[in-house]
Amino acid sequence: MTALPASVPPGEAVELGRWTVENYPGLRPLRAALRKAVSEVVPSLVPPLAASPRADLGAAGVSSARADLGAAGVSPSRADLGAPVGSTSDGDLGEEDDVAERIAVVATELATNALRHGRPPAEVRLLRVASLLVVDACDHDPDAEPQFDTERPLGQGGLGLLLARTFALEVGWYRDGSSKHVWASFPA
Repeated sequence: MTALPASVPPGEAVELGRWTVENYPGLRPLRAALRKAVSEVVPSLVPPLAASPRADLGAAGVSSARADLGAAGVSPSRADLGAPVGSTSDGDLGEEDDVAERIAVVATELATNALRHGRPPAEVRLLRVASLLVVDACDHDPDAEPQFDTERPLGQGGLGLLLARTFALEVGWYRDGSSKHVWASFPA
């Protein structure tokens, strides 16, 4: 196991959204809410969600300001998170959709790690720092340092931080009082 380097996210951040995830079923509405929030912040990154069958986020109790995602009744499986919005006819994502999808995937991975390895609830924030969007996932176990395993075979779990490191520009973590934050930055 390798420890993730400790570091704080870059610069002065403006909070664009905050969500609380109580349990695994809250991951699907988190992903949809993040895609919606990214589309509102950077409209060119995501096509309008109105055409999506998942566009009615009110039923899941999700708001762009704060959401309590524990009550949604959906499967916790990462593979069941649904197809990316904005796929082209051949299944590939355009560059703009790819950034939004990467943000959503990394945020759900970091929230999953916070639920699995920290003390729930997980809190996920979307921040803007200059020309970056930053996802910050927080749990309430500051003593457990985030670690990743480069030797673990596929299909045995534990690849969330490696995925985050692959999709994001930077990934880091820091302690803040009684909380631990893991963050990832993306181009806006």
